[in-house]
Amino acid sequence: MDILNETEETEGKIIIAETERLILRRYMTEDLQDLFEYLSDTEVVKYEPYKPLTIDDVKENLKWRIETDEMIAVELNASHKMIGNVYMGKRDFEALEIGYVFNRRFWGHGYAVESCRALIQRAFTDGCHRIYAECDPNNKNSWKLLEALGFRREAHLRKNVYFWKDEDGKPIWKDTYVYAKLEEDM
Repeated sequence: MDILNETEETEGKIIIAETERLILRRYMTEDLQDLFEYLSDTEVVKYEPYKPLTIDDVKENLKWRIETDEMIAVELNASHKMIGNVYMGKRDFEALEIGYVFNRRFWGHGYAVESCRALIQRAFTDGCHRIYAECDPNNKNSWKLLEALGFRREAHLRKNVYFWKDEDGKPIWKDTYVYAKLEEDM
């Protein structure tokens, strides 16, 4: 299953897809400042399994993003600013897991929907059977986005995961919503 392979290289950018307003592409070393801008923001990473990153953390993280084909940078077509990312992780049974993180300055403009919609369509065209996402039930913006994209809530897992521990070293358990979309739902 060759999902989301590169389509073209333009000006050193490996482009996955383009929409009216966005370029969806592989990460580049030039993305450091834009990546730091949102991965260091407490509000942006509030529901992520990591705390706000330092510039040194982001430098290391960017190396991984450049090497993997699962992280897709979202760039504004007009200004060429990288404003976020969509994660499309390969899973068993011709499935992908989707996730997204965007710079808070660009929330509410439809960029997440636009980029996810293009990548979802591309993935199903390329042979994907199922795309799923997991999110925190408290992250209403995330699960509302999934619903707007036509995903169905399949599960509410109770206290199934933790990322942090309290001052006594006990896990702080969190619930998870699981959403999915099948090729036949397109």
